[in-house]
Parts: sequence; C-alpha cells; structure tokens
Amino acid sequence: MSKLLAALIASLFASMAMAQASAPVATPAVTKAEAKADKADTKAANSEAKTDAKADQSVSKAENKAAKKKADAHNDAMKDKSKAQAKVDKADPEDKAKQSAKAEKTAADANADEAKADVKADTKVAKAKADAHKDKTKAAIKTDKTKAEGQADVDKAAAKN
Repeated sequence: MSKLLAALIASLFASMAMAQASAPVATPAVTKAEAKADKADTKAANSEAKTDAKADQSVSKAENKAAKKKADAHNDAMKDKSKAQAKVDKADPEDKAKQSAKAEKTAADANADEAKADVKADTKVAKAKADAHKDKTKAAIKTDKTKAEGQADVDKAAAKN
C-alpha cells in the first residue's frame, strides 16, 4: 500500500512539474519596457485622480452656488408676499378686496420668479455634473489607453526575444 501511495505522490509531483510552464527570461528590453509602462501607468492614474477631484470640486461648487441662489429666490419671494400681505392688512375695509387681489397676483408672480430661479440653478448644476462626467470619462479612457500601449510595448519587447 505504501508503494502505491509513494507512486501516486511521485506521479503527482512529476505531472505538476511538467504542467508548469517555464517562465520567460526577462531580458533587459522587456524589463525596460515594463518599467516604462509602469511609470506611464502611474502618471496616467495620478492624472485621472487629479481630474476626478477637480471635476468633483466643480460639481460641489455648482451645487453650493445653486443652493444659495435658491435660498435667495425663496427669501425674495417671501419678502414680496409679506409686503403685499401687509398692504392688505393696512387697507381700509372697502379697499381690502382690491388689495387682496393685488396680493394674490404678487404672490403668484413671486412664486413664478422663485420657480424660474430654481430651474435655472438646477440647470447649471446638471450642466456641471455632465461636464464633470465627461471629464472623468475622458481621463479614464486616456488611462486605459496608456495601460494598453504600455502592455503592447512590453509584449513587443518580449516577442523580439
């Protein structure tokens, strides 16, 4: 039984040794190509990270600006509505209906102006997000291209041997 087990173990080791492909010898050209590719990959990845950070910062800035514009528009609308309501409250009983109608028109105008400002701010944020996405995508494509070119150079150097 031990001879059988020994034979099986020996054949296992022999088959494993045969199955392993011999590693290609790294020539100076291949090593140089790999180093150059690694350097280019690192540079491209750093550039991509920088572009991503810049794009994210741009979006954040646009969102903050939009929030401020929306808040200002809301405050302006509330101020216009409260002024109109104050006129209604001060009006004589016979003028109250007329002032109330004016206040409703003022409130409608204020709401419309606020909605326009909100849409304009949201549009700018959407444009900033689209531009950021475009920039990030371009950077990612450039990084992938650099990696592929580096690998092609390494493969070319290895094929010459």
